[in-house]
Parts: sequence; structure tokens; C-alpha cells
Amino acid sequence: MNIAIPLERMSATDKLQAIEEIWSDLARVSEDVPSPSWHADVLRAREQRITDGTSRFLDIGEAKQAVRKRIT
Repeated sequence: MNIAIPLERMSATDKLQAIEEIWSDLARVSEDVPSPSWHADVLRAREQRITDGTSRFLDIGEAKQAVRKRIT
């Protein structure tokens, strides 16, 4: 199926709304969305860090600040 979306005529708000609607639809049938092969390895490594006590958890404000530092 080829879908033509007039992205050049859409506002940023309209584009974000379209993305939200697509994600919501995908989430309803998440078993149909393939997971990349590396994803299981990443999840296992993260679970291991939690088990080992080496993970660091941030609240949302700290996480946003950390991301801003990385991109500026």
C-alpha cells in the first residue's frame, strides 16, 4: 500500500498527532510489530545491571536535563 501524506502542508502539531495515532494503533496489536534481533540482548543487559545494582534511575526532570546536556 502506498500512502501519500501531504507532509509539506502539515503543521508540526498535525504531524505529531499523526505519529501519535499510528503509535496508538501499533500498540493495540503489538504482537504484530517485529522486534529487532538485538533488542532482547539489550533488555537482558539492562535487567542484569538492575540485578547487579549498577543501574542508575533518574526522575523525568533529571532525565530531560541529561538528554539536553548530550545534545547541546
